[in-house]
Amino acid sequence: MKSVYEVIVAGAGPSGALTAALLALEGHDVLLLDKSDFPRDKVCGEAVPYHALDILDRAGMKDKIEELFSKGAFNPLTCTRLYSPGNQEVVAPLHESDRGYRPCTAPRLIFDAMFQQHAVESGVEFKQARVEELKLENGQVVGLKARTEKGLKEIRARMVVGAEGVNSLSERTLRKGLVRHEDQHRAIALRAYLEGFELNPREVEFHFPQEVIPGYAWIFPMSDGRANVGLGMRLDHYQEKPDSLKKMLEDFIELPQVKKRLNANWKLENIGTWPLNFGSQKGLQFAFNGAVLVGDAAGFINPMTGGGISRGLYSSQLAAEVISKALKENQSAPGVLIEYQKLCDKLLFKEMRRLFKLQVLLQRYPSLLDFIAKRLQKRYLPLKRYLAKL
Repeated sequence: MKSVYEVIVAGAGPSGALTAALLALEGHDVLLLDKSDFPRDKVCGEAVPYHALDILDRAGMKDKIEELFSKGAFNPLTCTRLYSPGNQEVVAPLHESDRGYRPCTAPRLIFDAMFQQHAVESGVEFKQARVEELKLENGQVVGLKARTEKGLKEIRARMVVGAEGVNSLSERTLRKGLVRHEDQHRAIALRAYLEGFELNPREVEFHFPQEVIPGYAWIFPMSDGRANVGLGMRLDHYQEKPDSLKKMLEDFIELPQVKKRLNANWKLENIGTWPLNFGSQKGLQFAFNGAVLVGDAAGFINPMTGGGISRGLYSSQLAAEVISKALKENQSAPGVLIEYQKLCDKLLFKEMRRLFKLQVLLQRYPSLLDFIAKRLQKRYLPLKRYLAKL
């Protein structure tokens, strides 16, 4: 590992690895760091919308995607089943994207390793190292300090990309003294794997028990026959609940429409929780003097669904485009701050702000979900199309 690079990307998850790969393909000298080696798992619902697959296709990963679908590692989905608070049931088809991809479930052990491998093949230098400090000089990020197996090493760069996830060191450092996520724009989620359960391998389920709103429970079929089950809810509301997420999940499994599908030997395993930061809070800064945040580190998570992969990858594209232009034209770091911030505000924040307002509306009037469900049952097609896109 050298001591100087054009760009250092901290965090080799999907958003970080894609940012690094796109920059390397533009001819830049990029170092990608992660505290873990790959493959490695990550607690997640593991559903991937087709928008994300389209982004990967355009980024040169088509062969990898098709290979994993052909091997059965990615499980294609054709249908959504939704249960409203009043137990109204709606079934809506999931369509293909313009590039022919269906949404799928994908184990993060495989999904994330695909990104890291693509980055390395694109010319990125990858090292397992834990980022312990961002290096600042006169208010500008000029590199970082990372702990490797050989000890603490200082590495300099013209630009640093923070992609280590929610509440990461990069996010905490760069937003220190600035606006950070408030609890109403944060969520907490729990995931487990359920064995011994009757499921449709091509169908995802969303359940909206009254106790969980604003939030939902899910059942996602994995390629190995297990179900990824879990629930997530807004943090400020969860803090007011008397029960833990684990107890809420156990209560969800006891619901009649779920319990009747369990066999005698069913079991839950690999229970884990993770935080989420929505991209809907006003005043958040995504770019800084010499650094940007992408993906979950920036908080680009859908406040309606809790999904972050599509918008995280989109932020990677924006960041790579702006950073590459700045490096090639020898722009100053503040110039990157202005352009990336404007793009994030225009192309990501406005949409997520609208989704947050819809989430608040449904939380205040949960009976609207029953009304919408009844409309969907009557083939109210515009709503069905919107549901499929979420």
